[in-house]
Amino acid sequence: MYDYKVLDSFLEKQLTLFPERVAENREEAEEFLADCMAVVCNSLKEVRDYFEDVADISGMSDRELTEAEEVFEIGDGRYLIVEG
Repeated sequence: MYDYKVLDSFLEKQLTLFPERVAENREEAEEFLADCMAVVCNSLKEVRDYFEDVADISGMSDRELTEAEEVFEIGDGRYLIVEG
């Protein structure tokens, strides 16, 4: 469901959202992300569309949106959204 790039990005950045590691390897990361129904967005527009459906983000800049703790930049133009 989640490719290695997504899993590795989550493993590297998980402490920005959680106080302690929730996964130690790709298998644990995939299980955790599936359990919390994490979403991979192919663009910043998709991230904005996702949040507009679940929260009031009017007035948030793109930078503020990408700096939200539940948004993980994958590095290839995609974003992972993990609601903690």
